[in-house]
Amino acid sequence: MDAEAREQHRVVARQEAARLSAEGVRGVALSWTDNAGVNRVKTVPTARLADAAYSGVGMSPVFDVFTSDDMITATPHLGGPDGDLRLFPDLERLTILAAQSGWAWAPADRYQQDGAPHPACQRQFARRMVARAAERGLDLRMGFETEWIVDPAGDGPAYGLTRVVERSDYLRDLYEALGAQGIDVLQVHPEYTLGQFEVSTAPADPVGAADDVILVRETVRAVSLRHGLRASFAPAFTAGQVGNGCHLHVSASGLLDGGDGAYGMTPAGEAFLAGLLAELPALLAIGAPSPASYLRLEPSRWAGAFRCWGLENREAALRFVAGDNPNAELKCFDAAANPYLVVGAVIAVGLAGAGPLPEPVTGDPATRGDQERLPLSLGDAADAFEDSGVLREALGEVLHGAVLAVRRAEAERFAKSSPEEIAEATRWRW
Repeated sequence: MDAEAREQHRVVARQEAARLSAEGVRGVALSWTDNAGVNRVKTVPTARLADAAYSGVGMSPVFDVFTSDDMITATPHLGGPDGDLRLFPDLERLTILAAQSGWAWAPADRYQQDGAPHPACQRQFARRMVARAAERGLDLRMGFETEWIVDPAGDGPAYGLTRVVERSDYLRDLYEALGAQGIDVLQVHPEYTLGQFEVSTAPADPVGAADDVILVRETVRAVSLRHGLRASFAPAFTAGQVGNGCHLHVSASGLLDGGDGAYGMTPAGEAFLAGLLAELPALLAIGAPSPASYLRLEPSRWAGAFRCWGLENREAALRFVAGDNPNAELKCFDAAANPYLVVGAVIAVGLAGAGPLPEPVTGDPATRGDQERLPLSLGDAADAFEDSGVLREALGEVLHGAVLAVRRAEAERFAKSSPEEIAEATRWRW
């Protein structure tokens, strides 16, 4: 970010700070998401927002090698006490938080002290991949489905109206808070596990969709606390039970419709989906990045445990959704993932393409006996990620190395832990 851009940023920030102050906002949370999927933060007084917009806010690059339990690993490029980065708030996403009185939020981009983009900034990686897609003429749209469990859970049945009645005030306040923050909610409904709910948000540009899912998650957390509840987005709340997913939907005009391929796909659309399937084991290191993720990825639980696709098949890892707005849903991802890494990596492997697209699968892949399981552990997914030339090139040496180091450290940390110990240790990390 050069001096002229920083000065323009400061002018806008002064105007925004005046607006926030008039609304009673006293603090602004500047967040980024680390490679373990944990949302980290620095906060500034509203009166200091212009300074933050011009000079950034200091933070250590060591956070790129934090694990989910706040241990620190290292790579040849990152780790240790040395160095400093600058966090710059994205003022276009500056949002007054409806469930946290007196607070606003903005996602942050990370730069080096000389103004160059930090090579491990996940949000800027996602932006680069969006630009790469645009060069190919693709205007991609993405949206997330976020699942969470509230504690105490209540007694209502799976998908039951009883759960909405039990938590009607809670869900009303959630709708109100998300709406006040400009989040376009498609639906909220009870899910399978006791106390489990899901919120689906409208498709947006990929970076905007990643911003949205961060804001949705922290809004759910804040509204839950106001109602005496605690929200968990962990992949496995309880070992042996259905866990929380965070499914990604991908669409683009003229990619998955208007063609003469499978279900109306264009050749480019088929190649895009084939690219996702080809790299899906490596993508799991991005989208299912915790040892707890593999407690969730069990067959016959609608988690997407098999490397296949199908029309409206909720057991396939890649579900094709037909209709007026056809899209592809990746069901094997969860909320331990950094959403900026998710959207960027999905774009990268989709653009790399592959082919041909295999035949779609009907029914439960677990009962067929001819379908490939996705990696059974984080270590196996990390192996596939390390071997993926597509993802290594897209992420770059510094970011790819940081992600891999965190995955290896997490896998080693829990290598001798039981499923119950893994679930207990990660239950409240996300």
